[in-house]
Amino acid sequence: MLADTPSARDRIRPFAEAMTVIDTHYVDPVDLDVLFEGAIRGVVATLDPHSEYLDVAEVETFHSHTEGRFVGIGVEIETRDGWLVINAVLPGSPASRSGIRAGDKVLAIDGTYARDLPLTDAIRRVRGAEGSELELSLRREGVDDAVVVRVERGPVAVRAVESRLLEDGMLYVRLRTFQDSTADELRRALDDATTSRGASRLRGLVLDLRENGGGLYFQAVEVVDEFLTEGPIVSTRGRDGRVMNEARARARGTRADLPLVVLVDEFTASASEIVAGALQDHGRAVLVGTRTFGKGSVQTLVPLSSGAAIKLTTGRYFTPSGRSIQALGLEPDVRAPRDAEEISAAEREARA
Repeated sequence: MLADTPSARDRIRPFAEAMTVIDTHYVDPVDLDVLFEGAIRGVVATLDPHSEYLDVAEVETFHSHTEGRFVGIGVEIETRDGWLVINAVLPGSPASRSGIRAGDKVLAIDGTYARDLPLTDAIRRVRGAEGSELELSLRREGVDDAVVVRVERGPVAVRAVESRLLEDGMLYVRLRTFQDSTADELRRALDDATTSRGASRLRGLVLDLRENGGGLYFQAVEVVDEFLTEGPIVSTRGRDGRVMNEARARARGTRADLPLVVLVDEFTASASEIVAGALQDHGRAVLVGTRTFGKGSVQTLVPLSSGAAIKLTTGRYFTPSGRSIQALGLEPDVRAPRDAEEISAAEREARA
């Protein structure tokens, strides 16, 4: 344990001294609980962009996100090179209606400069009471001036799966996020297509993972398991490269004969890359689009006695062939960048 070693005690002593100095000499009275919480946030934030300290309220919000319900504006945010970047905009959300786009860089939140702002602080500023207004200043590719957007916060319900049976016998399925219901919703979409009129001639599946920033690991594994009869899906390696666990396919419920195309882009990340990487490595699907984001790290929610928690990076994902996703992403089999006109059309459809 950290506190049991002399070197650890030596390192902790300056911190205790600093807290004492602040408590004794700062011009105003201080709340030591607030100071210590801030110190913990700072320590965790130095590790990597995806590790963070969550207080009790933030833990509740985290769980509500995995269940597909929350109050906010309906965006997913990533940190890239010190910038806060909109990774995905949820359809039908306040953000979608206000014209916010995936790829927008956040310059300011309600007038507060956002460069190098910790992700936890950014999310806290973006969230708020239902009906309150938020102002974002955004940098958008191809636009010279900053784009200023005002958006009213409101309830956001995330529908993980959207599907459409096309006239040529192809089923189009868009996975927007990996939450508690994703795999079940996908199975339902496949079953409905199989039993609907004319669907006995189902020729294949287009699985759209574009702008899907990820979500729950086990849901990604279940999605892949729908299309493989056997073999590894993903392995997780921790400190010193040791294998922590490996998920493997089971034959039960598999749709192994259905031809499969997977659409990816630069916003396809994390759990989405687990799905795309596994299907690509097994030769089970053709990946079409652009290189994916490259988030292959594993975050574990570690509860603390106070009811708070630390979301801590504990390992990295590897595809069945042993490829690391982290900072590299996946190269598609067929490169097909989306043009501005197509993106604009997709946004108009999402707002309808």
